[in-house]
Amino acid sequence: MRDPRYRHLRLRALIGFAAGIVAGILFANWRIGLTAAILAVIVDTVYRARTVSSIPAWRRTSAAERRTEGQLKKLERSGYRTLHARAIPGSEAQIDHLVVGPTGVYAVDSEKWDRRLPVRVQSHRKLFHGPFNRKPRLDEARWEAAQASELISEALGREITIVPSLAIYGPAIPWRILNIREVDVFSGGLVRKWITKRERSLTSEEIDAIYRAAGRVLPPRYE
Repeated sequence: MRDPRYRHLRLRALIGFAAGIVAGILFANWRIGLTAAILAVIVDTVYRARTVSSIPAWRRTSAAERRTEGQLKKLERSGYRTLHARAIPGSEAQIDHLVVGPTGVYAVDSEKWDRRLPVRVQSHRKLFHGPFNRKPRLDEARWEAAQASELISEALGREITIVPSLAIYGPAIPWRILNIREVDVFSGGLVRKWITKRERSLTSEEIDAIYRAAGRVLPPRYE
């Protein structure tokens, strides 16, 4: 009961107990009190499911990552599974969100850019945010996905392709989805559509196997 991991359960029990006592006293009926306690627990459960991040607390510094995570949570009911803030062993790099689902495997890096600066592209090879060339960021996203693909493929004994992407929040993106230097670039609000628009290619058994392998070879980015 003292384990900090279960603090939210203790708090939920306290909320339910308090709601039950108050309602029971007000209406002088223990059945109404019990109903109020159950409803309070349900409301708290739903609230936490929608608001509490599964990214470790020390990593909750990026609003962009939280917004992407919120979209990815809605894909869980469709069979998608996600690992957040996973490190690339032997480097300082990390994949913000690794998504495994019926349509494939995806590496999503979430970026919050200054909305006052325009985003433009040159010849499908160069991405600019105002005067800043974002080529290094694209190359990093592509490298991260390639490293993760190699590690997971080795663990499973078969080739696993991971599609790299950059989800940008802030400035207007003058296209829907554009592949630049082998990285899909799009507005952060399109994350779900980008993932689900593809044809199904993985079974539920394959999804579970890839998800478990990814969890083993890509450790959490702990502090």
